[in-house]
Amino acid sequence: MFKNNFLESLTKIHYSVPLIFWIPVIGYFIYKSHTQGGMSAGDIALYFFAGLAFWTLAEYVLHRWIFHYEPTSNWGKRIHFIFHGVHHDYPKDRLRLVMPLSASIPLAAIIYFIFSLFLSEFILASFFAGFLLGYLIYDECHYAMHHANFKSGLFKKIKDHHMLHHYADPERGFGVSSAIWDVIFDSGFKKKKKNTRTEKEAD
Repeated sequence: MFKNNFLESLTKIHYSVPLIFWIPVIGYFIYKSHTQGGMSAGDIALYFFAGLAFWTLAEYVLHRWIFHYEPTSNWGKRIHFIFHGVHHDYPKDRLRLVMPLSASIPLAAIIYFIFSLFLSEFILASFFAGFLLGYLIYDECHYAMHHANFKSGLFKKIKDHHMLHHYADPERGFGVSSAIWDVIFDSGFKKKKKNTRTEKEAD
């Protein structure tokens, strides 16, 4: 994507790197809620799962209205290609299936600041830990959808949903780790109805 080797390297990442980087960050926020904030395990769990659930909506919004926004300027088209267009052009590229830290760290900082406008420090720590876990699940699921061979079960259904987004209709099926918001916003894939013919007996 870039002629500069350094900039090009910032666009590639092994799928294990987000796990190595973000899991300790999640642990820190949970530790902060408990030791510094004095929150109970129940309260931490409540806000943690609220953050995890909120991620599913954020994932849908980002994918549908930001990653699939179609700019008209040449500069905007270039930015769009860097962030998401390249993935649709090269969906099997192993080093561009999870978000590089060069993008995820600044985005996380911006989102944390926005959340801080509405949540107190220690509630935010628990909530953001859950939000980050949701992001990790999304990132690792996304890699698996393109490179794991699921035979049956939930993950096969999730993979089938995402493959339809890539190869059938990129304007539907925006949920990656979950299709729940595609159901809510009616942006999922319609099931084909079998043709049935009723026969009427003549009197």
